[in-house]
Formats: sequence, C-alpha cells, structure tokens
Amino acid sequence: MIIFRYLIGEVFRAQLAVFVILTSIIISQRFVRILADASEGDVPGQLVMAIVALKLPQLAVIILPLSAFLGILVAYGRIYADSEMTVLHSTGVSEWYVTRLTLLLSLVMAILAAGVTLYLSPWATEREYQLLDKADSNVGLFSLVPGRFQHTANEKAVIFVQNISRSGNGLSGVFVAQTELHGSQSRHAIVYAETGAVNEDPTTGAQMLELQRGRRYAGDGRSPAYEVTEFGRYQIQLREQEVEQRRRKLSSLSTPLLLQENSAEASAEWHWRIAIPLSIPILSLIAVPLSRVNPRQGKFGRLLPALLLYLGYYSLLIIGRSALEDGKIPPQLGMWWLHGSALLLGVFLIMRNRSGAQRFRAWLARRA
Repeated sequence: MIIFRYLIGEVFRAQLAVFVILTSIIISQRFVRILADASEGDVPGQLVMAIVALKLPQLAVIILPLSAFLGILVAYGRIYADSEMTVLHSTGVSEWYVTRLTLLLSLVMAILAAGVTLYLSPWATEREYQLLDKADSNVGLFSLVPGRFQHTANEKAVIFVQNISRSGNGLSGVFVAQTELHGSQSRHAIVYAETGAVNEDPTTGAQMLELQRGRRYAGDGRSPAYEVTEFGRYQIQLREQEVEQRRRKLSSLSTPLLLQENSAEASAEWHWRIAIPLSIPILSLIAVPLSRVNPRQGKFGRLLPALLLYLGYYSLLIIGRSALEDGKIPPQLGMWWLHGSALLLGVFLIMRNRSGAQRFRAWLARRA
C-alpha cells in the first residue's frame, strides 16, 4: 500500500504540475490576444475574463493527454535516475505492477477528460458564442471606448466619447461627425453633446444614440456658411437592424444533439471527442516503458523521442479527423485504427522487457 501511494502520488503531482504550467502558458497567450481585441473595441472589456474562463475547458481537451503523458515520463524518469526503481524491482515490484498502477490513474483521468470533452467543452463553446452574439447585438454601446475616435456599426458616423459611466449606459462629452447625402450633394455635420445614452428598439433591433444638450454644426464644406443648431435631444442611428447569430461550429453542439446529426462532419467531431479520453490510457501504456532510463542518462534521457512519438500520434489523430470530415474514411472505421495501432505499440513496449519475452529472446539466441 505504501508503494501504491508513493507511485500514484509521484505521477499525479507530476501530471498536475505539467497541466498547470501548460495551461498557464497557453491561457496567458489567449488572454493577451483577447485583451488586444478588447482594446480595439472588438470585444467588450467586461467580457474579457468570462471569455478567458470559457476557454479553459477547450484548452483542457488538448492539455490533458499531454500532461498525463509527460507526467509519467517525468515522474518515473526521476525514480529510475535516482535508482529507486531498481530497489523496487529488487523487492519484487515488477514493471507490470507499475504499469497496472499507472493504468488505474489514467482511467480516472480518462473519465475526467470524457466529462470535459463530451459535456463541459461543448457547453463552454456555446456559451462563448452566446456572449459574443450578445456583444454584437450591443455593439453600439460596447464598442465605445472613452478617448478614442470610432466608427459606428453602420459606418455612417465617427464618435468620440470622453467618459462612460460605470453602469456602461451613460455617456458624457460626446462628439459625432457625420456625412449626409442629399441627392448628389453631400453635407457634413458635427455634433457635440454634454450627455448621451444608447437605446435599442425591441421590435427591430435598431440602436439609436440619444444625445442631450448640445449643438449641431452642418455645412457642405465648400462654403464658409454653416448652420448652427442647439438642441435638447438629438438621435443618431448606430445599427440598422438586429445582428445575425454567429455561425456555430459542431464543437458547440451538445453530445446528444451531435449524435442526432447525420453527416461526415458530425461523425468526425464525435470520434474526436471520444479520442481524447481514449488516448490517455493508451499514452500511459506507452509512457511507462519509455520512462525507463539509465541513471547516467538523467531523468530526461528519453523525453525527446517520447515527445516525437506523442506528436506523431496526435498528428495522425488530426489527419484522421480531417479524413473523416472529407468522407475519405467510413464513419464505421473512424479513428479506431489509430487507437488500435497505438495500443499494439504500447503492449509491444511493455512485453518487450518482461521476463517471458527475455527468456524467449535468449532461447532464440542459443538456437542461432
């Protein structure tokens, strides 16, 4: 029981550390990208953290198999490099026992990954679409950034807002430049108002910028004569009609709805979702024999070839998914042939160093 807790604890801590490090690196890059979009007004600032949080389940789908694989390599590589595994083998702990313990932990991680890929990730993707649709539907309000000249959603005016209230609805120090067409003649108008607000028509979805207490200067730009109008209330259209919903990807469909789809793309998405949890026990089976290193090699002695093997397996999964989407592989075959090939490789690596296999090789050597 002590050996069980020790080996499981070492592998789990290594896998958790790898998962946290990889997640921190990737989510930081995504955060910087989303923050740049927010600074440009493409994404509302108040939605940045929500979108980043919704990216986590989508990233976990990619990171979980890699963290499980690298965690085993790092943990057992250290144990081999410190000669602890040699001591364990001398006390009767076989490599097959270590493999069974590792597979037990990998099955738990596979169940966790299945929950993420089949339920949590599709929900997070759909929720992200909903937030972005809401941002698009309120683009007239959310895209306004204090201290910046910006085009309206219908590209018919340029707006500058000095301040926006904390509630996000009240504007102050509003400057608007417009170009109006009257037949073949164009007129330019500049509007300045002390306060303003954005209102939406619930029936048409049109958005109007309502300004209070200001002045409007209008002219054709060719003569020095300008019309000056003081107003108490003035309206400018920001968006002409309700924004259509973004086109959804199949990754945003819940698993029950996905299974109702009868298309090659839906089949490829389904096989991809189950490929992630299935790959974790298979990769664990491969990682255990690959983690065996000589103490003089160091604990990272076989990390590079193991990573190349992982990248090859993952790349083949991506290629298999594309082939399924294109209809080049029948849905019945799916990506099972890739999982079966990787499983056979793992069994071969495990059996290669078992005592029975060693005796068989010695017998063949004597016969030769």
